[in-house]
Amino acid sequence: MERTKKQSQIGGISIISFIVIVTISLAYYQFVFTPAMNAKPEVAAEVLNPPGSTEISIAEGSSQPSNPIFFTPKEVRATLGESNKVIWTNHDVTAHSVTTDDNYVDPTNGRFDTLSTIGLIPPQGTFDFTFTQEGDYLYHCEPHPWMTGKVSVTESFS
Repeated sequence: MERTKKQSQIGGISIISFIVIVTISLAYYQFVFTPAMNAKPEVAAEVLNPPGSTEISIAEGSSQPSNPIFFTPKEVRATLGESNKVIWTNHDVTAHSVTTDDNYVDPTNGRFDTLSTIGLIPPQGTFDFTFTQEGDYLYHCEPHPWMTGKVSVTESFS
């Protein structure tokens, strides 16, 4: 009888210990691990709100593959903290997109793609995207894949 009572006490202690460990694990996951994983990286204020911007025009007639010019300029260079906010203005009579070639997702500003944010850029409309990391970002127009461009973002040395 005494042996059964000790086994019962050990079993009860084991169950309580298991419940306490699971509770601590869930609390850690919910209140420490998940917020840390979902936190956006800290970025300097100048990078998030640069004093200047880089302008790109979607040329009139870009929806026609025979047009010699699509994005003006086709390749641009922007500098972090100075001109890393890029603005596309649609000067065509057709709606266009600016869509990443490699599914780039900026850690702060999300996916580099008008289709996931504003949809197509209407005639005379604009789309802006602020890059927060150095790199070369190739893009195209989804409805008109012959329209391609490149944004190179470099570090500021000033």
